[in-house]
Amino acid sequence: MRAIRRFTVRTVLPSQLAPLGELVQNLRWSWHPETMDLFAEVDPEVWERVDHDPVALLGAVEADRLRVLAQDRRFLRRLADAADDLREYMTAPRWYQSLEGAPRAIGYFSPEYGIAAALPQYSGGLGILAGDHLKAASDLGVPILGVGLLYRHGYFTQSLSAEGWQLEHYPSLDPGGLPLTLLKEQDGAPARVAISLAGGRTLHAQVWVAQVGRVPLLLLDSDVAENDAVARDVTDRLYGGGGDHRLMQELLLGIGGVRAIRAYCRITGHPEPEVFHTNEGHAGFLGLERIRELTEARLSFEEALEAVRAGTVFTTHTPVPAGIDRFPAEMIARQFGGSNAWPTVSVDRILELGAEPEGPEADPAVFNMAVMGMRLAQRVNGVSELHGRVSQEMFQGLWPGFDVDEVPIGSITNGVHAPTWVGREMMELAGKELPSLIDKAQGWEGVHKLSDADIWGIRGTLRARLVEEARRRLRKSWRQRGATEAELTWVDEALDPDVLTIGFARRVPSYKRLTLMLNQPDRLRRLLLDPDKPVQIVIAGKAHPADEGGKKLIQQIVRFADSEDVRHRIVFLPDYDMALGQLMVTGSDVWMNNPLRPLEACGTSGMKAALNGGLNLSIRDGWWDEWYDGTNGWAIPSADGVDDVDRRDELEATALYDLVEREVADRFYDRAADGLPRRWLEMVKHTLSSLGPKVLAGRMLNDYVTDLYTPAATSARVLAADGFDNARLFAAWKLRVAKAWPGVRVEHVEAAGVGDTPELGAQLELRATIALGELSAEDVRVEAAYGRVGPHDELLAPCYVTLKADSSGDDGRAHYTGAVPLDRTGAFGYSVRVVPSHPLMASPAELGLIAVPEEPVGMTNGTLR
Repeated sequence: MRAIRRFTVRTVLPSQLAPLGELVQNLRWSWHPETMDLFAEVDPEVWERVDHDPVALLGAVEADRLRVLAQDRRFLRRLADAADDLREYMTAPRWYQSLEGAPRAIGYFSPEYGIAAALPQYSGGLGILAGDHLKAASDLGVPILGVGLLYRHGYFTQSLSAEGWQLEHYPSLDPGGLPLTLLKEQDGAPARVAISLAGGRTLHAQVWVAQVGRVPLLLLDSDVAENDAVARDVTDRLYGGGGDHRLMQELLLGIGGVRAIRAYCRITGHPEPEVFHTNEGHAGFLGLERIRELTEARLSFEEALEAVRAGTVFTTHTPVPAGIDRFPAEMIARQFGGSNAWPTVSVDRILELGAEPEGPEADPAVFNMAVMGMRLAQRVNGVSELHGRVSQEMFQGLWPGFDVDEVPIGSITNGVHAPTWVGREMMELAGKELPSLIDKAQGWEGVHKLSDADIWGIRGTLRARLVEEARRRLRKSWRQRGATEAELTWVDEALDPDVLTIGFARRVPSYKRLTLMLNQPDRLRRLLLDPDKPVQIVIAGKAHPADEGGKKLIQQIVRFADSEDVRHRIVFLPDYDMALGQLMVTGSDVWMNNPLRPLEACGTSGMKAALNGGLNLSIRDGWWDEWYDGTNGWAIPSADGVDDVDRRDELEATALYDLVEREVADRFYDRAADGLPRRWLEMVKHTLSSLGPKVLAGRMLNDYVTDLYTPAATSARVLAADGFDNARLFAAWKLRVAKAWPGVRVEHVEAAGVGDTPELGAQLELRATIALGELSAEDVRVEAAYGRVGPHDELLAPCYVTLKADSSGDDGRAHYTGAVPLDRTGAFGYSVRVVPSHPLMASPAELGLIAVPEEPVGMTNGTLR
């Protein structure tokens, strides 16, 4: 008979061991080795049995063992020291507390979080990045409040069939067996949030709190008695179900998330967020909830929109259109219309926010969550420089008339949390020799002083640990696929701790090209089996349960890895999770990444490998495009512009094989008399010193605080001042400018001052006549754009100079003058444009309004036409 419900019974700790419970409930242990050592000492055998899960440890350790520990003075001293260290970490001022003007709190919304393997609430890069964001915020003292959903079945665990086909399993997770506490009201009742659904239904949720160091992470859980069966299953699986299910998840994350923050701040006294950070469109409805709050406080929709936008940051994480959530517009209309409509927020205005801008790919019947997220945020960013540029192209339609490079989407390149992802031996070496390396991100140039022997010794230890764990997982996988122990004697010799090891681990959508390495199987075999310079490859990855194409790719790689002649040199390890990811990024000598450029937004796994002394072998996409310097790894040439997919794969696979054979393996096996690969270690040191300070999540958080959070808080405060008077004025100004803009024109431009033969260093004097219609000179900025011109007279990466208002007449026309420097030789061009101007705008393109000459302009005898 199967149990109808499962739950975890936690042990009652003796009073002397009470601090142990405090340590377990704060997930700082996941990046604090000393605390993990303490847990291991509680019962080493049980610790191994529960896969280093502290909550499971306390549920499994025997009472007799606890009584012994309660009398063990040495253990109690260590426990007291660990508890004191945690309390000091939680309360002492850190970097953020020295800043002026920074927000008092930030709400950070993400559909998934990768904090630790013991809290399986993530599927891939977005979740791992969100987890690293919270951990770095904790280390720096950034007052973030995280918001997500608690998935009762997580994402899924993965195994393989005998034929190599991915199989999914959805284990039930008991919140009582996770490092969580239930948010409760003062009277002890569980705090609840509720959302009205179409059809007169209500979605209820309780709130679990995961303490991630100093950062509270609120996880909403719909599995409560007040819900019907469908509503209880809203938080069953990450990225599961159809459109209705996903919509309810995103309503709960966005709208319910804001309500959960309000409840948490009311109950605990935590400061209310001044800034809300939306990761991808999944949480976009949070902006609607904040608008509803303000409209019920007597602001109009437009006024509330400006107040909300000012304090909202939107981060897009994918350059792949298929990765963006799009719902049928009629589904959104049904949710926010009819008897379920919000009295102060019209459903038509909501639909306008998610309407795709005009263009060949636009679908008027679709509500686009990313588009809504960008319209609800005054500050938008991608997650690498290249991704920022790609995003500008993707969403240019939201700012019509502006050149791609003026689309107001910036970039902050992702970073990784070193204490989570760097091998302990490497961290201890850095701590001993270069103590400011991680905590202060200083002294990275000192890496060159580290002993080659020390680095190579640690690399060998980490590689051997990966090989040992790979064998254990490989044996387990083959047993699950039906093999007997008698058939698995070869597993003991699978992989070699002294062989060049390449790691490849990621989600398995088609653009990441898991099977590019199989493009020429015979050549791959030669690389793996080379008698003098052998290569071994460790692979892991999950395909989305609904992605049959991704599952076929996994099956192809598994079938190749099953071949008797190469199975000791190439392995696929099922059930890619944080624990396996940590082993792979620490133990791999080379981290391989071969996406279809430019479809990789960032790709942070290569950063983790670099911090462990691994070298990257990657297509120049994501972060690698901006930080590859020619000597800190290898760039796989990309066959950009080749439209034939098979031909492109063949070209790039050939380049990959050539690099591995002629450069990577040669350098790895080129040993000095003392057995050390000096040229390889030279690259490792250069990689650490050049990439180390860049790839840290602390640098990323610094950028977010400085470039986005603090400016957003400043803008939000200005608009909220005096009962939102500035929000009212700004909204009224925008409406007035938008209404009058059709009357704005560039009527005439004259140029003088350069004669018939313009020369470098001269200045072009411009005089422009602008029709302002019903606007005044204070409402606009008139600019001259100038620079190199292309074959069709287009300005290439133009510069801008503001023209000054010279005079104005009663006819609504104004005259502007200024000078353009002729600062370059060759083909040179210029034009004049008019854009709205207001002190509260974050970008000239914010309103999507621009006036330019109706005809292309060029210089003829000093006059534009």
